[in-house]
Parts: sequence; C-alpha cells; structure tokens
Amino acid sequence: MGKMTWHGVGEREIEAGVSEVALFPMGTSGYDTGVAWNGVTAINENPSGADVTDLYADNIKYASMRSAEKFGFTIEAYTYPDEWAECDGSKEAVSGVFLGQQSRKAFGLVYKTQIGDEAHPGMDKGFKLHIIYNSTASPSGRGYTTINDNPDAISFSWEANSTPVSVTGHKATCEITIDSTKFTATAAAAALKNLLEIIYGRDEDTEHSITALIPSLPDPDTVISTLTVSQGAG
Repeated sequence: MGKMTWHGVGEREIEAGVSEVALFPMGTSGYDTGVAWNGVTAINENPSGADVTDLYADNIKYASMRSAEKFGFTIEAYTYPDEWAECDGSKEAVSGVFLGQQSRKAFGLVYKTQIGDEAHPGMDKGFKLHIIYNSTASPSGRGYTTINDNPDAISFSWEANSTPVSVTGHKATCEITIDSTKFTATAAAAALKNLLEIIYGRDEDTEHSITALIPSLPDPDTVISTLTVSQGAG
C-alpha cells in the first residue's frame, strides 16, 4: 500500500432510502413467520449509552471506562400490517375489534437501504440489509384532523428499544448490517441470495425442483454461518 488518495472512482459512496421492510413478531417458540410492512417512510436508528467514566489515582487520570451501549430506533409509516397490532399493545377480541393497553409483543425487523456512488447515481450499486432483533415498541401519539382543501394522510410513529441477543465468539448484539457490495464473487453472491430467501421467503418452482420457503428471521449465528463462504471464489 502506497500513499493515501482521496475521491477515487467508486469510493464516493452514499446511502439512502428505506425499502422491503419485513416484520417478525415474537411467538411462543421464537419469531413467527415474517410479513411485509408497506408504507414505511423512515427508520431512524438511535444508539445511546457508551458514556465514559474517568478514573483518577495519584492525582492524575488513571483510566477510562465506558458503559454498555444501548440500541433504539423509531419507525415512521403511513400504515402497518395486522400483525403489528399486538406489538403495539392491541389485542383483537373478536374479528375487527381491537382492545388497547394490552401486553406488547417483542418483534424483529428487517429492511434495506440503497447504496450509490458517482458511477451509480440511481442508487443501484448495491444495498445494505439491516436486521434488528428482540425489540419492543413504546406507545405513540396519533393525531386525527379533519379533511380539508390541503389533505394529508395520518403518519404513525413508534419508538422502539432492543435487548441484545447472543452471538458465538462476539459480544451480544441488537443489529446486524450486511453490505451487498462485499458479496460480488459467485459463491458469496449465492450465499447472500440464500440468506435473502430465508428472510423474505421463496416461491415454489416445480420446473426447477425449487421448494417454497416461508419468511423467517435467522439468529445471528445462522446469518454468519450462511454468509461464511470464500468471497474470493469465482
């Protein structure tokens, strides 16, 4: 490696958008089957914690300690799937009748953001896949206003917090981010495709002997093992 350079071709990346959001409510024995979440306008990640505490001895700074990091996020959307109701503290007593102030289900969330650069102004260089585990949503306000000559749709917003889950050989985590631009070799791209089919599901194709897969949320160890391939393979 020689002298550093700046603004090389393909190095001025930008990230934008949010799409292909999938919700995985927590069931009695793990996450339930995932469902598509339409109408999401923003997901804002808000990590916190990791505050520093300075320690002193012999009249000088002796060391520093940092507190544990916490992970939180907000979801903004125009609508939500029926499966979100129990995650938002509602329970369907009979068909179409929802009771508020009920127990809140934990959930997992998956979504994509797009990657672009000067050679890909259409944001089609690749994507980042975000997987969030073991989260719960807080109650949120809703404002209903009359329809007038400048109408606007109701926008929902929820704050959520996550509890870390274990990862073999690493500290527990709440989120995994996967950069598709790092999986361009044939074997690596195939591994990423397999992971996407695990998460988003797969249709049956009898002509090519491909079985259907229902959408499911893999744990961090499964994500890592699925993607552990020789990325240099052709």
